[in-house]
Formats: sequence, C-alpha cells, structure tokens
Amino acid sequence: MVIGSNRDGRFGPVVADWLLSRLRPRADLDVDVIDLAATDLPTALTSRPSPDVAAELARVSPKLAAADAFVVLTPEYNHSYPAALKSLIDWHYAEWQAKPVALVSYGGVSGGLRAVEHLRQVFAELHAVTIRDTVSFHNAGSHFDEEGRHRDPAVADAAARRMVDQLVWWARALRTAKEEHPYTA
Repeated sequence: MVIGSNRDGRFGPVVADWLLSRLRPRADLDVDVIDLAATDLPTALTSRPSPDVAAELARVSPKLAAADAFVVLTPEYNHSYPAALKSLIDWHYAEWQAKPVALVSYGGVSGGLRAVEHLRQVFAELHAVTIRDTVSFHNAGSHFDEEGRHRDPAVADAAARRMVDQLVWWARALRTAKEEHPYTA
C-alpha cells in the first residue's frame, strides 16, 4: 500500500488504518506500506541521483519491485493527486509494469475521483493495470468517527472487499503470465 499524501494534518492515515485493518487479516495478502510522509524523493528527476536520493531509492524501490500488486491511497489536491505521489511514480518504471493497481481515494465533494482518473492515465503509460472498482470517500471526515472507525462499515467493507478480490485475481493472473511469458515494454 502506498499512502500518497505527505501533507501536514493529512487525513490519509485515518483511511489507511481503516483499509489496513481489512487487508492484514487476509491470508491471500502480505501487506507492506510505503508512507510518503516518511519518504523523501525530490520532484526533480536526474539520471544521477544525489547520495541522499540514492539511499531513499534503495529503501523504497525494492518494496515496489517485490510487490505483485499495489493499493494506492490518494487524496485529491486541486483536482488531481499529490506531487509526492507523482514523484514516487516517476522515479520508478519497471517496478509498476504488468502489475495491478487498486485505487482508494478521499476528498471533498468528489471523493478524490478526479485524482483517481488522472492516476489511471499515468499507470496505463507505465504498463500497469488499474482495477476498475475503487473505494472513495466523499467528504471523508464525515465517514469516520473520532477513533477512526467507519460510521457505515458494511457498505465500505463490501466495496473494499470487492476491490481487493479483483486486485488479488489480477495479481495472480499477471504473475502467472509473466512467469510463462516475461513482459517487455
């Protein structure tokens, strides 16, 4: 899972904790988290990263490479997704290829869906497969209580389960396909 916001006072950890409580008990998943608030990748891409950037890439890139699938959690900022998420995506290429990506979003009236649609285009360019079903939280703060519990868990849980079931199916199918026929972009 990638927590795509690094903004002070962000709401992402609330949604991430809720989603992780649904993912971690599943026997068919081994969940690792990359929290962009704990990652320091610059937005300026260079062919020769500085030692600090190289160290950060050495910490993050193996996690992305090892993953069979991704859940990307994004807020919507200015009708799109955050710069920190774009930076993580852009510093990597092969790590995303031929892997499925599920998208979870939150925000105001749109629930982050404009950010999701932008991410679909970016991941398509990277030869990743985005899962059609998403989980989105419109006016996100109103869906969770003070302890971070969802106020209507049955609906949200069903949407998350459907999305993750599809993610697992795609992860297995693409892993098998790549074992039989290595993917080349």
